[in-house]
Amino acid sequence: MKPFMQPQQQEVQQEEHWLSISDLMTALMMIFLFISIVYMQSGQIEKEKIKEIAVSYQENQVNLYQNLMQEFEADLPKWQALINPDTLAFEFQAPEVLFDRGDIRLNPVFQDILSDFFPRYLQVIKPFKASINEIRIEGHTSSLWGSTTDDAQAYFHNMRLSQGRTRSVLAFIFPLVPEEKSWIKHHMAAVGFSSAKVIVTNGREDYQKSRRVSFRIITNAHTQIKKILDYKS
Repeated sequence: MKPFMQPQQQEVQQEEHWLSISDLMTALMMIFLFISIVYMQSGQIEKEKIKEIAVSYQENQVNLYQNLMQEFEADLPKWQALINPDTLAFEFQAPEVLFDRGDIRLNPVFQDILSDFFPRYLQVIKPFKASINEIRIEGHTSSLWGSTTDDAQAYFHNMRLSQGRTRSVLAFIFPLVPEEKSWIKHHMAAVGFSSAKVIVTNGREDYQKSRRVSFRIITNAHTQIKKILDYKS
């Protein structure tokens, strides 16, 4: 049988009990504070890394555009082409020069243009290869396709046409720079957009400008940012 405790002993024991709980709560608070600080620092580091990637992306974007303009500025008018500074798309905008109507075969004039353009294009982007995820050959059409087809039929007819045309472009340029075949195979894609991205002028579709082929540079900035976010999670 346990001996009867004096009131004073009970008070001391209770105080020791509450002190131990207080110490435990203090320790837990310190741990939570430490975890919070670690997460805050981790978030700050993450923000800094993403900022560095964004700055690097912007610098690459500007440098690529300037280098492309320096190389091709004199050729743009005669090729009826332009370089978009925001998307780095090199757009050929003369449909009558590119392909015959409804045909996926390259016109001889467009073959001559590509033979001149593509080796020089690869040379310009060569210093930036480490930051390039993909070069996308994009085919675009107008929304038109004969007078007897509805919008859905026209869209899918034009999809097949735009895809066929970009494949023809890729097949033609693939052997032009033999030493780059491996890089081309792993970093170039042919994509047909049909009439999904028509050119609109003054609220109306510009059928002529909508029919175009472009070479668009896709950088790997978004991939690097995704790696940071995935690592955190």
